[in-house]
Amino acid sequence: MIKMYYYNKCGTSRKAKKFFDEHGIPYEIVQIVEEPPTKEELREMIKQSGVDIKKFFNTSGASYRELGMKDKIKTLNEEELLDILASDGKMIKRPVITNGEITTVGWNDEIAETWLKLSTFHKYWKK
Repeated sequence: MIKMYYYNKCGTSRKAKKFFDEHGIPYEIVQIVEEPPTKEELREMIKQSGVDIKKFFNTSGASYRELGMKDKIKTLNEEELLDILASDGKMIKRPVITNGEITTVGWNDEIAETWLKLSTFHKYWKK
């Protein structure tokens, strides 16, 4: 099952949810602020995503600015960065979408196409 780490006040999250709904792609919503991923879940999702841990930070968020992360992110090690991400769901760029094997962070046309292809492929082999 696809998990979408989602924040209802986030326009990007709402766009992803709308796309999944319009294309009949089944998913489970996880409210990222109330239930942020654990440090170990984040470690695995970052590995699956193939992107640098820094891409998981919501650089436009208030939490990021309040902690002065713009400068800190350059000097902290991966464990420290994981601790920060796991401690505050608003610190994480949204949406984070995972099926347990592939994880994407954020939302754009390329990510939408990835999930559409994966969904189509999965439906084809389920029959």
